[in-house]
Amino acid sequence: MLSPRILSVILAFIIAGVATAFLSFLPETDFFTLFVCFISVLIFGSILIFFTLDYLVFKEVNQLYDNIKKIKNKNFKITPKRQVIEKENPIELLKRELNTYVSSTEYEVKELKKAAKYRQEFLADVSHELKTPIFAAQGFVHTLLDNPDEEEEVRTKFLEKAAKSLDGLDVLVKDLLTVSQIETGAVKIEKKSIDLREVILEIFEQLEGKAKKRGVSLKLLGFKGPILVKADYQRISQVLTNLIDNGVKYGNENGKVTVEIIERNKTFQIDVKDNGPGIPEEHLPRLFERFYRVDKSRTKLSGGSGLGLSIVKHIVQAHGGKISVSSKIDKGTTFSFKLEKV
Repeated sequence: MLSPRILSVILAFIIAGVATAFLSFLPETDFFTLFVCFISVLIFGSILIFFTLDYLVFKEVNQLYDNIKKIKNKNFKITPKRQVIEKENPIELLKRELNTYVSSTEYEVKELKKAAKYRQEFLADVSHELKTPIFAAQGFVHTLLDNPDEEEEVRTKFLEKAAKSLDGLDVLVKDLLTVSQIETGAVKIEKKSIDLREVILEIFEQLEGKAKKRGVSLKLLGFKGPILVKADYQRISQVLTNLIDNGVKYGNENGKVTVEIIERNKTFQIDVKDNGPGIPEEHLPRLFERFYRVDKSRTKLSGGSGLGLSIVKHIVQAHGGKISVSSKIDKGTTFSFKLEKV
């Protein structure tokens, strides 16, 4: 490859020759004049062409050439035994880098689409969940306003139904705030030494009436003695209450709900089991999503905001753990998570 200086001299020489030949055809042009013209064009032409080539052409070419040399040198592979230098084709390297970039970009686009779809579903679910109790309470109140002479018993019944709908709305809003606060870190988890056995037995007492109505038995199995863990008493009570209450509501009548404590190396594993109808496998991956319902009609009859399992997941994660679920049709469902020992 010619250097910029040599190439500029060659080009200037050619231009000077052309200019001198052109002047030789003019009348009264002597040899001395032609010589001076030739030397002047050669010198100034060489300088001008050199700077033009160096800054406009060769600078870019040399930079590209150096980059290719760097890529080649970077990809020399020396085998220890034969000391053979193998060069990697820079074109193949470029292809691989492009493929990697395209793959990563494609993954990011998929994740953005998934997030957008999730947001749309969430907004639709929130609108639906808020609309149901508001419309119900609105209907009862407007009925009473349109019929001021209604009997006292009917008025009381309608007001009670309106109040129940508004109570459900209050629970929904509180659960939404809880999920939002936990996700943003506004709710601080205060880990203290607590006896998990006492917490579970207290929850059994709270749910005893509801369990008796369905003929469901509540049992604590596994580790004997105090179950000391590092946890936030209020939040872990919320987790266990939700899981045990779900077992009572969605399990079989005259069935059973058991909480089994299994001691591990540095943790206690808590398994909340029921012997209910189970959950189809295709629903399990989405079970902890907000407002996701396996059986919408049945869930509506049982009450609840549809945010319980989402709250459970976030609380367990805030304790540094992970909740999992396994289920078989007609054999029941098990929720499992771990807490750190004291």
